[in-house]
Amino acid sequence: MINIALMRSTATRVKAHYWPLIKFRQTLLLTLTGVAGYLSRSPILNWINFPGLIGTLLLTISGCTILNMVFDRDLDSKMVRTSRRPLVVGSVKPGTASILGISLISIGLLWAMALSWLYCLLIFAGVVLDVLVYTFWLKRRSAWSILWGGFSGGMPILAGSALAVGRVDLIGWLLCLAIVSWIPSHNLTLGTLFSEDFQKAGVPSFFNVYGFTATHFVVVFSSVVTVLLMGWAFGLLNYSILVLTILMVGGLGFQGMTIYIWVRPSRQAVISLYKYSSIYMLFAMLLLSLVSVI
Repeated sequence: MINIALMRSTATRVKAHYWPLIKFRQTLLLTLTGVAGYLSRSPILNWINFPGLIGTLLLTISGCTILNMVFDRDLDSKMVRTSRRPLVVGSVKPGTASILGISLISIGLLWAMALSWLYCLLIFAGVVLDVLVYTFWLKRRSAWSILWGGFSGGMPILAGSALAVGRVDLIGWLLCLAIVSWIPSHNLTLGTLFSEDFQKAGVPSFFNVYGFTATHFVVVFSSVVTVLLMGWAFGLLNYSILVLTILMVGGLGFQGMTIYIWVRPSRQAVISLYKYSSIYMLFAMLLLSLVSVI
């Protein structure tokens, strides 16, 4: 007979100790960008490729996030924001987490290969950029590491578009670069909010290296580029004036918040921008997905 008590205990342990390793909300948002890239190019679902897209992205992104936490556990232990993560407190061993992360990535890439060689290559590029280039090589060395982290974050939507149409084209690149330019506007606000944490850990965050003015100039600039690239991609997809107007209103709100913080900076305003930037990207991806299939 099935031991219900044992199953519940195992589920509780997984939820408490392993679930935090994948940063589910971040993983889900990145997966949604891939879904949006796919649906914007192929609104008629392929019942092999579409579930495969979701599965491969969830697996590879989760695996990358776990390996990031393995590499960064010494940094996490020095920062208040991350000091209770499973690898820091010892509830999960580094070796176990490494095996899990590598296994998830391997399964995801093998599955991706079965769908499309091009798709698999783009997913693999995202893994390399995130784990090796950003986390392992540059994060502790350069304040500009966030740019390479941005390129890894842009790979899911490019891969989703390529899986749908069988090639990498202008629309796919525009959507990818919109994500790449959005990530600094999102993550640099995090660096501003927790600058003391990053300084304590010895991570050269952009805010600590270049100061408030330069950081918020980049935030404003990247938000403008994000909105322009997103609008260009939506226009090439021949969406209606109504859809473009809705996208523009959301983008103007995003830009308005970045400018307001530059003029009247405050911690609460930065927190609001950090939250709104996620909401804006979620909104844009849902709009991109839903308009395509309706």
